[in-house]
Amino acid sequence: MNHPIQLLVGLGNPGAQYAGTRHNAGALFVQLLADQAGVELREQPKFHARTGTINWRGHKLELLIPTTYMNRSGLAVGAWAHFYRLAPENILVAYDELDLPPGTSRFKFDGGAGGHNGIRDIIAALGNQTNFYRLRIGIGHPGHASQVTGHVLSRPSADEELAMRQSMKRVEDALEYALSGAWEKAMHQLHTASEND
Repeated sequence: MNHPIQLLVGLGNPGAQYAGTRHNAGALFVQLLADQAGVELREQPKFHARTGTINWRGHKLELLIPTTYMNRSGLAVGAWAHFYRLAPENILVAYDELDLPPGTSRFKFDGGAGGHNGIRDIIAALGNQTNFYRLRIGIGHPGHASQVTGHVLSRPSADEELAMRQSMKRVEDALEYALSGAWEKAMHQLHTASEND
């Protein structure tokens, strides 16, 4: 795997009522990177998203947060990939992951949607191609399927939020490897850092 990342997508729901909820973990991560770089993400109606360009430790990176609801995330990603003729292998999508505890994040390449509506819509928008990278940000599972919707659409506890933000900090350290296409190094850096905490 030697695919340098050119586009980082952060998934979430638009609107103040969803800000800070678990389901917006991916969008939060992308916003944090933009804030650190001093870049304002500007609304681009043709891409159904807020976008901006940053220089992350020597690498140019496009940031994108869809302005659609989660289950229509593919509108933004598909429009961008089509306009810029960007291969799925050059896209990294950050999103919330029920199957990982808060404080744990994992890189992944390819695979199905795993029940995540945003990922499912992106796969469809890319012509049913699944060969893009994912950043799974752990939010924990409430324990029963009937509680999932309320769980993802509510805010994490203070301890969970702290753990998630610490996890995102570890992702930042591994991200420079991902941007250069050194995925084995990126995964090793992130996954061993998480295990050692």
